[in-house]
Amino acid sequence: MIRVLVVEDDPVAADAHRLYVGRVPGFAVAAVAHSRAEAVRALERTPVDLLLLDLYLPDGHGLALLRSLRAAGHAADVIAVTSARDLAVVREGVSLGVVQYVLKPFTFATLRDRLVRYAEFRAAAGEASGQDEVDRALAALRAPEPARLPKGLSGPTLESVTGALRAAPDGLTAAAAGLELGISRITARRYLEYLVTVGRAVRSPQYGQVGRPELHYRWQAEKR
Repeated sequence: MIRVLVVEDDPVAADAHRLYVGRVPGFAVAAVAHSRAEAVRALERTPVDLLLLDLYLPDGHGLALLRSLRAAGHAADVIAVTSARDLAVVREGVSLGVVQYVLKPFTFATLRDRLVRYAEFRAAAGEASGQDEVDRALAALRAPEPARLPKGLSGPTLESVTGALRAAPDGLTAAAAGLELGISRITARRYLEYLVTVGRAVRSPQYGQVGRPELHYRWQAEKR
């Protein structure tokens, strides 16, 4: 179980982030902090693997908090949850151990996708056999590239469908994906079929129901 500290000054947003994290299998919220000082106190008493960190805190910048944590020997990874779009801040965050940025406002599907990707990255263990394996481990953190999508498909929707499929260990039907994401079954199936085409999902008939069997889609982890 990956233990998460949610650091967010807005109580409503903090509660939403806590609920979002709790809905992703393999993750648990260890504590919630509304300021830099609260975050430091929480880390002193609670083991944490990952910080979900807002950068604008009432008593200091999130990266200042992160610098102090690194100086104190805290090695937890960080996903920055922020409205900051300054790429200089992004670069500094990366140097301090920020593994993902999630820009506000965002949906549950967006955060879920980032968490699932982080879990895959974290699960990589042992010694890499070569450069390709190192590249694959790092690629787990990267989001889909909308520029490569066929006409009629959008990046945000693909990201949502991908996140839903990755987070479903038993797979999904197009109907289930559509219901979860608030899109039509036909639309969900188009995106699922695209993931099959690019080798990121596999499909199979789902039997045991009355009438024509429905196609069942499962996330296809990259082969090594």
